Amino acid sequence: MRLYTKVAYNTIIQIVGKFISTVLGVVAIAIMARYLGQAGFGEYTTIITFLSFFGIIADLGLTLVTVQMISRPGVDENKVLNNLFSLRLVTAIVFLGLAPLIIVFFPYSILVKTGVLITSLSFLCIALNQILVGLFQKKLRMDKVAIAEVIGRVILIIGVILSVKLNYGLLGIMTATVIASLINFILHFVFSRAFVRIKLRFDFGLWKNIISKSWPLAITIVFNLIYLRADTLILSLIKSQSEVGIYGAAYKVIDVLITLPFMFAGIILPILTLSWMKKNVIQFKKILQKSFDFMVILALPMIVGTQFVANEVMTMVAGKEFNISGSVLKILIIATGAIFLGCMFSHAIIALGKQKKIIGAYIFTSLTALAGYLFFIPKFSYIGAAWVTIYSEVIIALAAVYYVWKYSRFLPNFKVFVRALAATAVMATVLYIIPFSFYSSITGLIIFLGIGSLVYFSFLYLFEGITKNDIINLLNKD
Repeated sequence: MRLYTKVAYNTIIQIVGKFISTVLGVVAIAIMARYLGQAGFGEYTTIITFLSFFGIIADLGLTLVTVQMISRPGVDENKVLNNLFSLRLVTAIVFLGLAPLIIVFFPYSILVKTGVLITSLSFLCIALNQILVGLFQKKLRMDKVAIAEVIGRVILIIGVILSVKLNYGLLGIMTATVIASLINFILHFVFSRAFVRIKLRFDFGLWKNIISKSWPLAITIVFNLIYLRADTLILSLIKSQSEVGIYGAAYKVIDVLITLPFMFAGIILPILTLSWMKKNVIQFKKILQKSFDFMVILALPMIVGTQFVANEVMTMVAGKEFNISGSVLKILIIATGAIFLGCMFSHAIIALGKQKKIIGAYIFTSLTALAGYLFFIPKFSYIGAAWVTIYSEVIIALAAVYYVWKYSRFLPNFKVFVRALAATAVMATVLYIIPFSFYSSITGLIIFLGIGSLVYFSFLYLFEGITKNDIINLLNKD
């Protein structure tokens, strides 16, 4: 099977699996939001956000380093993975163990503090999973990840429904989250045994080598964390939990959407890494261009289409109480577009081995975004937070493009971008003509989105943003 087809197959499998797990995740969020209300969902958001700080710091860059290290020619894959897994276990226990201790000093309710204690176990499972996902990315067997994620989401829905029926409240929902994450990890672990035998290994010489590669990523992740999560944390400290819930509901939709570019980039990263190490610059640039084009094709209609249906999407996802979250979603979707377009370049920097070079950009963005949050959130609440998020994502995307150009001399060709933009304009014109009453119901909304997609891809093909050769290459298995 050709490399292009393998990547396409893995991407399609992930998209299908992600679509199913996303639908299940949205169902779980819909049940939670309607049951908890704005304030209760705000407490849920606060718990997840607080733990995210510790969970992401515990990563130490190991997730991306995993793919990079096991993609090197002649590497002892089993030895590296076992040590990476063991190092991740230690760092996760240490950092996640701090979360329930530190939150005691924050002005949150006892319910939120107890929720952090319980849910830290879920984040431990997620942390261990990420190492195994690196293995499946390298093997181009992301179907295993998709299966595990779908089963985990089914368990989550069952747990959430039981929590609601039995009126176990927020803590019941957090317990269900832990159980779902545990089952997800067990499945990843079982599937990984087809490739390696994961054992605890403490080769401190190798650990030192791993850390020497990961510390630049760890620093960027910490600063990345500031501009990604500080908004919700600051909002939870100076505004009501209801406002956190409104912002958090819109962010849940964004969290779902951004899994796609990172999922795709995770598949492409080992191929980019190998191409660069073999000094095959032409292949490196070709793969990066195709990846950028793919992200453009998805991002542009997503940004524009959301402007039409944001309120209806939020009502469908979280209930009428969260209709106001649509105004936040309209803004955050622009930041999501920047993530789509910048994600491949951020991963290309890792493939180039130039992680250290972009640290300055992350520090600058984090400090200026933090200043923005502290200034705008007290004045404009979640709307201010959303606009600062756009600023930070655009700056990081531009910085990533610059550093990839600096070290590989690659700049994207915007031919597909222009054609996708033209197709998006046609789509927007058609959608504008359709009256609001048509898509104010769930059925109408689905049809509305279907019409938009059909118009967009039809004109994208007509404008040669997608060609017949692209489709042939996708299907060719020779």
